[in-house]
Amino acid sequence: MQEATYSLLNQLRKIYSAGEADQITDWTMEHLTGSKKTERMMYKNTPITKKEEELLEAYTKRLLQHEPVQYVLNEAWFCGLKFYVDNNVLIPRPETEELVEWVINNHKNTGSELKILDIGTGSGCIPISLKRRLHKADVWACDISDDALKVADQNADSIGTEINFAQLDFLNKDNWEQLPLFDIIISNPPYIPENNKNQMASNVLQYEPGKALFVPDNNPLIFYTAIAEFGKTHLTKTGHIYVEIHEDLGPSTIEIFRTAGYKSVLKKDMQQKDRMIKSGLV
Repeated sequence: MQEATYSLLNQLRKIYSAGEADQITDWTMEHLTGSKKTERMMYKNTPITKKEEELLEAYTKRLLQHEPVQYVLNEAWFCGLKFYVDNNVLIPRPETEELVEWVINNHKNTGSELKILDIGTGSGCIPISLKRRLHKADVWACDISDDALKVADQNADSIGTEINFAQLDFLNKDNWEQLPLFDIIISNPPYIPENNKNQMASNVLQYEPGKALFVPDNNPLIFYTAIAEFGKTHLTKTGHIYVEIHEDLGPSTIEIFRTAGYKSVLKKDMQQKDRMIKSGLV
């Protein structure tokens, strides 16, 4: 086992930093063997099985092509839950966990049943995590991608949560009539302008779904404009909208909501970057 671990680690160190290589190796070996690092150390001289060896060879080949480890292993952790992911959905990020925790902290003591909508759900990590923590909530989620919704539905089933999924193009206002009133609308929509691509890591550009990341340079806030408009007819009087945002577009995004009749709060993430907005109708 130790020999296999060092072989993978040494190969990954050629293309990743030492810290990243260590993390990817640990994650891969735990997935492969089903054992935590401390247990693997106890049996370090035990060789891996032939099947494990074949799997490790396949994993290593993909990892050396810079494919994200989450796609190679088809798993990502979010809010303490393990989600299935593939290249039909974005890999869940820690910043989005902060958005979810903000909602939970603000509404965990709410006595009545909340109705929640996640717009652009992808893997379903947001609505599923909210449902697990806000048990009484009636949770909905929509996405334009049928393939993404299949992943989200698989995650809801495996984690044991009931989510109302809807396949629709949210930017088409004609589809809004399919959705009821909500107390909470949450979204991590596409918000990276196309001209930011040269600043993105190659593994993100090569493997993650571009339609879940990028927006036109001439209209980078297109989803926030739509969400603000949608909220005017689909948000309860005391309801709130929570969105993740581009770190450089905080004031511009706040202005979108202000113009539409909302009062908003801008919140920084753990890296002290403008990352989240909470809005309510005035």
